[in-house]
Amino acid sequence: MPPFPYPQNKGSSTNEEGNFKLSITSNYLSETLIISSIGYKSFSIKIEDFINLKENVIVLEEDIAELSEITVLSPIAHLKKAFKNIKKTTINKPHQLNVLYRRFSVEDNKARFFVEQYLKMLDKGPNAETFNKLEVLQGRKSVDYRIVSMKQKLHAMVFMTRYNTLRTGINFKKYTWSKIGDTTYDGEDVIIIEGSRYKGDYLRFYIGLDNYGIFKIENSVLNSVYIYKKNRAGKLYLSYHNREWKSKRKLSEYQKKILGKNNSKIDLSYRHEMFVLGLEMDKKKIKVKNNNLDIDIGDMDVPYSIGFWNNFTAPPATKFTKRVFVS
Repeated sequence: MPPFPYPQNKGSSTNEEGNFKLSITSNYLSETLIISSIGYKSFSIKIEDFINLKENVIVLEEDIAELSEITVLSPIAHLKKAFKNIKKTTINKPHQLNVLYRRFSVEDNKARFFVEQYLKMLDKGPNAETFNKLEVLQGRKSVDYRIVSMKQKLHAMVFMTRYNTLRTGINFKKYTWSKIGDTTYDGEDVIIIEGSRYKGDYLRFYIGLDNYGIFKIENSVLNSVYIYKKNRAGKLYLSYHNREWKSKRKLSEYQKKILGKNNSKIDLSYRHEMFVLGLEMDKKKIKVKNNNLDIDIGDMDVPYSIGFWNNFTAPPATKFTKRVFVS
């Protein structure tokens, strides 16, 4: 899990090198920047002090967990307890997430169409089957260079919730569960539990041992990752997600000629990445209109302001993003 720094309820995610960007006003200079990552001790620093550092570099101290087998329940017992406690460990009342969402349409491992949206999501947490409302505030996209047309019938955020096991639940009996490791997060011991079944399918959960909160989920379905973060009250909310849908499509003779391909099929994929950049809990400040979600994200008619994007501080490119452009 990459470090996730935030003043109050604003935040960003780092890339694999630990670089992050966070746009704030002078009003936040007296606030505290908290940086946390699975496997490392959390670090806090006043934002003004961080800015005044000669080098804006923070080195996190590794936090090694050595859990006694005597104190650890069976893997399935840990998991069932975590799911039973979801309502206690997560934000389960209406809250607003400010989100940067990206989707890459990829052909033959080359990005052909890029869509990026800044949006607000009204959610009640993982106990709800899906989010309540979604409003796209700003969007931008590249020229569509796709040779093979691909479109989704719903907004990509809808699919994000459909593959989140905290929302959909699990049939525990379909998997063989085992403990595969220990780590820490935010001063809390964490146990890593994996469920495996036929054809290499797996589910992997990072579960804290204090309150049995689930900090991270890795799913072989769509190679998806969901990362949860604590707010100041210690309740978890979704902070990062990525996934990839893969397919193969048959090429027409015309398409093969354009692409310079002799083979009859081409690899296609949708690659998604989502960053939660802000959390709003105040009912008086939560305002989310509902957009029509029965449409492909690339076909949505949404506002575009060059001024907004010129002043928008996007998270640094992650390894997941960089992989899109490898040919």
